[in-house]
Amino acid sequence: MVTMVPATLPAAHDTPEVRVDGRPTPAMREELRRIASGRNALSVVGLYAQTALLLWLTTRYLWLLPLTFLLMGRTFAQFASLMHEAAHRLLFADKRTNDWVGRWLLGYPVFTSTDAYRRVHMAHHRDEFGPDEPDIPLYAGYPIGAASFRRKLVRDATGQTGYKLMRQLLGNVRSPDKRSRRTVWKILAVQAVLLAGAILSGYWWLYPVMWVAPYLTVWRVINRLRSIAEHGGMQRSKDRRETTHSVRQHLFARFFLVPYNIGWHLAHHVDSGVPFRNLPRFHEALRDAGYVDDSFEYPSYPAIWRALKADPTT
Repeated sequence: MVTMVPATLPAAHDTPEVRVDGRPTPAMREELRRIASGRNALSVVGLYAQTALLLWLTTRYLWLLPLTFLLMGRTFAQFASLMHEAAHRLLFADKRTNDWVGRWLLGYPVFTSTDAYRRVHMAHHRDEFGPDEPDIPLYAGYPIGAASFRRKLVRDATGQTGYKLMRQLLGNVRSPDKRSRRTVWKILAVQAVLLAGAILSGYWWLYPVMWVAPYLTVWRVINRLRSIAEHGGMQRSKDRRETTHSVRQHLFARFFLVPYNIGWHLAHHVDSGVPFRNLPRFHEALRDAGYVDDSFEYPSYPAIWRALKADPTT
């Protein structure tokens, strides 16, 4: 069976910052785990401001509609990345602030229960590819053939994947679980506020065309491409280099695909308590220790996507 697991791994060594297994030393760990609450608050405000500006410009210049549609996929990636940070309780040092912002300002607007996401995501971090791994359907079985890869992306781009997930979400309105029912009604309440805002602005179509539709299409493509670049075709292991890919981060990818440093994913899995602002520094420390080198790290996202669709038998 073909896998994406490297045949050999770089030989790591201890440094003053990182141990041979990739874990940071106590002093480095304390420094890396500091949460920049003030700067993170500005990131949340900035996300809302740029989203509002983008939509406002589109109402003024309708020729921007196709570009805005694509960029709204990036907006969902931004919301999801900051929500992911809140799920790890790394967005704000104050737990109540972290959870409130994570739910109401980041999760519910993008049809996500941050608390439910946290529960399954922590299972993912405890044992990648283990028996309780929640994300297996998204990245198991790689590499796959080019035709199979294309079919998955077509289903995402045409809204088929998004429609299926939306039906599952709305089905929780009648869930026997009281917590699930309450959460989906909170999500729907936030969506009602967004729709009302679009109507009051005089551009009701912004909500269905520039919010719901990109969520069902562009965001689904981005989410798949990012997810398989994180774990596609890897395996259960105590060595995170066998569970998680490492991809060199370039400007366009960081802008459109993996905002807020979420692309430094191997570093995140080596120590999931490191806030996103400190992941680039941690990654460099891992390279200094030989834990990651050019023989192991993919040079770009197109390079890893080519490798992920390299199996002609599927």
